[in-house]
Amino acid sequence: MRQVSAVYRLLGDEARLRLLRVLQRERLNVTELTGILGLAQSGVSRHLGLLKEAGWVVEEKDSGYTYYRLSPALNDNGNRTLWAALAEQFAAADSDPSVRADDARLQEVLRLRKENFDTHGAADTRDARQLVPGRSWAAWSRALGFLLPPLKVADLGCGEGYLTIEAARWAKRVVAVDRSEAVLARARDLGRRRRVTNVEWKRGDLERLPIRDASVDVALLSQALHHAASPARAIAEAARITVPLGRVLVLDLREHQEDWVRSKLGDRRLGFSDGDLKCMLTDAGLTNIRIGVGARKLGDPFTVLIASGTKPQAPRVETPAARHPRKVQ
Repeated sequence: MRQVSAVYRLLGDEARLRLLRVLQRERLNVTELTGILGLAQSGVSRHLGLLKEAGWVVEEKDSGYTYYRLSPALNDNGNRTLWAALAEQFAAADSDPSVRADDARLQEVLRLRKENFDTHGAADTRDARQLVPGRSWAAWSRALGFLLPPLKVADLGCGEGYLTIEAARWAKRVVAVDRSEAVLARARDLGRRRRVTNVEWKRGDLERLPIRDASVDVALLSQALHHAASPARAIAEAARITVPLGRVLVLDLREHQEDWVRSKLGDRRLGFSDGDLKCMLTDAGLTNIRIGVGARKLGDPFTVLIASGTKPQAPRVETPAARHPRKVQ
């Protein structure tokens, strides 16, 4: 009876049930589980330790990482009937908002893992061709920066500055704007640690940028537009600060139904349709508008859209003198 009581105490914790549910779908490491469940890393490690000790999960080493998955013995030991009942309950809870949120974050973790060839290729034994030493999306993005002229860039809604630092590698100058002073402080600290000297950090709102007219070549809004109180106004502001023939570049989510992002992440909008983005770029006076998919994974509720528009050259106004030049005597 003590053993039975211990098992039910182990399973009488919501966090441990959530752990078992996501591990039922995929093996994951502690960092990935922390991101999915939104719990402290120490708490996740403690719960995994208890589940491992009880024989519900096992630990595996692979390519320098430690992964956890459900124990294959669950179907062979005395917990088989209990696990079958739990699995049935997990399946019945698929429509619960908190469960859907866990699933969405799991899909995001798997997408990031797939895009990281160093880890994904090493772990994928089904196709050895995936393992290409040195293949890296980060390296590709930096290589493409070598093809660009020394541009002036505005990173609008820069957050903690990771994309700002990447842009600073190839840009002549970067102006990074965020409305949170605390977030900007962390971004400045990151810039100091990376010894970046060509970034100007400014506090301001997307709808009222502290940047003068026609002063940057590229205005970038990366995963920032869905936080704006007025997305259309934010794009109009981005167009205002861009020089003629400069570009406004938007990376954001396609419209989705994951309402949990409002409370968990502070999102104001649940993404945008292709038509929404096109209308806002057009209304801001931009031309040569292009919209495409930047990232999409089967089963992932989040699709990344990329949209861009060009600020047209101001029409040349001829003066009367220019239309009727005086004859030289």
